[in-house]
Amino acid sequence: MTTEESTITINGKVLSKSQATTVRVALESYSYCLVNGGLGDDKHEKAVCKAESINIYEIRGMMYENM
Repeated sequence: MTTEESTITINGKVLSKSQATTVRVALESYSYCLVNGGLGDDKHEKAVCKAESINIYEIRGMMYENM
């Protein structure tokens, strides 16, 4: 198992390891917020929360596949 940070490219520019770490931590923080409070209680907000959680799950799969 390696602890190397994922390579993240935005608009053709590869982020530094520190920038990639910032993106990973922000993603995990956002995920925590969705799980522990969400965006609200109405039908639309719950649907957005669910969709965002699915996106995060997929991104995690890509980010951590080589770890």
